Amino acid sequence: MIAVVTGASRGAGKGIAIALGEAGATVYVTGRSVESSVGGTIGETAELVSRAGGKGSPSRSSIASMNRSRSSSRGSRAKKGSSTSS
Repeated sequence: MIAVVTGASRGAGKGIAIALGEAGATVYVTGRSVESSVGGTIGETAELVSRAGGKGSPSRSSIASMNRSRSSSRGSRAKKGSSTSS
């Protein structure tokens, strides 16, 4: 099993990532926290996933920035489509 868990440096995301590790999953642990902060980092969570029996792999990312990129891309396509249909 392979899983991607967003917001996995703390809270529910961290718990879900560790539970998936206990089930033997490869878990891509994503989030913004790469430096020590309250609640932990994605590196620490990835280590806990591995200790639980899975394979943890940290990856810094932000869903907010992915959503902004997606919105920007959609806007560009809409503008391009409207200029060619005139």
